[in-house]
Amino acid sequence: MKELLSIREFSKFSGIESSTLRYWDEIGLFSPAKRDPDNDYRYYSPEQVTAVNFVKIFSNLNVPLKIISEIGEDRTPDSTARLIEQQEKFLDMETRRISECHSIIHTRREIINRGDMVKDTSYIGVERMEEVCFIVGPRNEFQDGEGFYKPFMNFCERAQEMRINLGFPIAAMHDGWAGYMKTPGSPDFFVSMDPAGNQKSAAGDYLVGYARGYYGQFGDLPERMSKYIEEHSLTVSGPVYVLYLHDETCTSDPSQYLAQVCVAVSS
Repeated sequence: MKELLSIREFSKFSGIESSTLRYWDEIGLFSPAKRDPDNDYRYYSPEQVTAVNFVKIFSNLNVPLKIISEIGEDRTPDSTARLIEQQEKFLDMETRRISECHSIIHTRREIINRGDMVKDTSYIGVERMEEVCFIVGPRNEFQDGEGFYKPFMNFCERAQEMRINLGFPIAAMHDGWAGYMKTPGSPDFFVSMDPAGNQKSAAGDYLVGYARGYYGQFGDLPERMSKYIEEHSLTVSGPVYVLYLHDETCTSDPSQYLAQVCVAVSS
């Protein structure tokens, strides 16, 4: 018995938690060299410190324990190389997924924080805005009197084939100011605010206004923005963008959704 290591000693030398060693033994993945028949204590041979490395290394690489168990004692350089290659591909995909999750978090946090800075939703003014990237969905086709649900569902259904991650905030885009004034709740496109998108809104001066309410409900904001354009002799150009700074992700009350409407202008 003196040549064997207790589970505590083996844990210390191998760097593997005792609870993990017990679990691996229970599922038949890696068992001790001996179990004391009187107290059922686990004892490991010194050589097992090396033998457990296979399990430890691939477990740390997030290889499922079932796969580690299957390759087990029958592993060869070829089978291990194939396992490593498979796990490399998996981790590449996982790295891209985590990177995209980080991008979603950053984008949503920035947009929510921007909404928190809006203290007066009656504000209308010209602001300098930086270039923003996004992905444009298919052109919407609205029937007379139709709400935005059907076109929006079409956008969601087409998202996968267009490689659009619906985790990013969804905005709306109108071809121009006249179209927005005519049907503010019926955008020509829905867009994903993915910063890796291949479409861009140009940096420049934008007329900006805000409205609280459910999607497509702008109150008198279009009329107030139009009045501002006329009073300040502004020339409007390009698309109209509608971005919801606060949406269902940060409030359960649709009346508190906060839309930012902006369009490029010049004096």
